[in-house]
Amino acid sequence: MPKRVIILGSTGSIGCSALSVADNLPGEFEIVGLAAATSDQRLAQQVEKYHPKIAVLADQSAALRIRDRLKNSSPATQLWSGPEALVRLVKEADADFVLAGIVGIAGLSATMAAVVRGLTVGLANKESLVVAGQLMVDAATKSGAKLIPVDSEHSAVYQSLHSGRHEEIERILLTASGGPFRTWTRDQMRHAKLADALKHPIWDMGPKITIDSATMMNKALEIIEAKWLFNIDPDRIEVLIHPESIIHSMVAFHDGSIVAQMGSPDMRTPIQYAMTYPRRLAGCTDRVDFSKLGRMHFEPPDESRFPSLRLGREVARKAGTAGAAMNAANEAAVELFRQGRVSFCEIAETVEDVLGRHEYEEQPSLATLFRVDAWARNEVTQCCKV
Repeated sequence: MPKRVIILGSTGSIGCSALSVADNLPGEFEIVGLAAATSDQRLAQQVEKYHPKIAVLADQSAALRIRDRLKNSSPATQLWSGPEALVRLVKEADADFVLAGIVGIAGLSATMAAVVRGLTVGLANKESLVVAGQLMVDAATKSGAKLIPVDSEHSAVYQSLHSGRHEEIERILLTASGGPFRTWTRDQMRHAKLADALKHPIWDMGPKITIDSATMMNKALEIIEAKWLFNIDPDRIEVLIHPESIIHSMVAFHDGSIVAQMGSPDMRTPIQYAMTYPRRLAGCTDRVDFSKLGRMHFEPPDESRFPSLRLGREVARKAGTAGAAMNAANEAAVELFRQGRVSFCEIAETVEDVLGRHEYEEQPSLATLFRVDAWARNEVTQCCKV
């Protein structure tokens, strides 16, 4: 029987890559649900190709634009819309696997619903664990849900951990490309433009994630995510710059062995691993030719130029509402940078300011986390007005 798959964020880079994986493995998957925020035309094209039972557009006006089209081209597909439609899709569709690929906190409720239901969840949404790590891990333990990371770094750790037991881990090494500003000075970075930040040297990603790579906030978020995924103290999680992005991350064990997962820098590899787990099937990505690769380089990150890393480690240690405040402030600051209203270096500075002023709670509810998220976004907006 094909695995029944829901893709949350099907029109984004992760979702499109997942559908490419499905195309490459005919008969392995049945796409039963597709969901997007506002990209109505792309979602309509996907529905007409895969004919899911349910399609969701969170934006109701966007759904209206394609409703008649889908009635004619895909009459068997139900089109849902509105703020509760994502959660309803995860709760009601017959599915085995949910790919959580919606960027930001917008996908948290639906991801949590999948976990509570006990489904296998491919986590491509960092924010779910950054914001609500304790709640999500507890819910997975209770329901029996399996959380399989889709980030290339966490997928690499997940795969490498098959070589040892949890109590044998010495440290986790998260590799980082260094982003477009790896060799820039702090003064140069203060004058960086949006176009500069979007020129990632290796990965082809959406604009928000690409900017997070430029600030190295993506690694800060990954430190927090790794803490929850692998139940490990943040002080045993290290970041290592590896510009070639061939080694996606490593696990060091107490006996001195280091196990690494390598592969071409293509998100379809970790996406396929999550979708086909526990099997490994023929992949559609390029193979690494070590005879042509030459040397691989490694260097420690400079936290004076990339203060997001320090913030990420502090938040990972603190937990509670700190992740929600940090994530929301970063999302809001990145959006202001895209609008030209703050400078590149002000992204991390704004996040640190908001993080230091939020009302911390150690054991928040989901409702509290959403409240902190809204507060932090508003604080960033108000700070920009001053």
